Amino acid sequence: MNARAYTPPLGKDSTADYDRAIRLWTRETLWRRAMLEELAARPGETILDVGCGTGSFAVMLKASQPAVRVIGIDPDEEALTIARAKADVAVLNVEWEQGFARDLGVRGADAIVSSLMFHQVPMTEKRAGLSAMFAAVRPGGRIVIADYGRQKGLMRVLFRLTIQRLDGVADTQPNADGILPELVKAAGFRKVRDVARFDTVTGTIGLIVASRPD
Repeated sequence: MNARAYTPPLGKDSTADYDRAIRLWTRETLWRRAMLEELAARPGETILDVGCGTGSFAVMLKASQPAVRVIGIDPDEEALTIARAKADVAVLNVEWEQGFARDLGVRGADAIVSSLMFHQVPMTEKRAGLSAMFAAVRPGGRIVIADYGRQKGLMRVLFRLTIQRLDGVADTQPNADGILPELVKAAGFRKVRDVARFDTVTGTIGLIVASRPD
């Protein structure tokens, strides 16, 4: 997958507008706080934020638990520039890497998080990214994913009018059909749970937690 073959954070719209759009459209505070609670980061852990975008969650995590090593990974250099600036303003030591989920390698991370990334990539990259996350997290480690999940009724309509307009239909439709938990299981994770759902003007965002077997 080359540098031209991914969807930027806000799809067809400007990455510079991403934070404002997410704040206005997705009830961001609610689901990001839920991610923090489910993650329950502990001092000394190493946590990867895969598809970190403009760094909102990575910075939030580091601020909430300064003794955690946080590494944000994303292919988009513009998004990473914004992320670095956020961390600098907050005087927080977050590590940033430019790269794709599929290229994580073996890292022995205690946990991996991802938010609003998997709906933007093709099925091959969804599978490859989750397999790479499985390899990158230690046995007994955990993942927390916040992303668009199964869409029903009005939520499906809103998703079509917003997210699919920005990010296209081909990559986003599998998420709307509820495929993500099954892909997480297929990657080898266990105890896969859909723990929360947040209805927004852009569709339903689901929160998935799972663990790698010991």
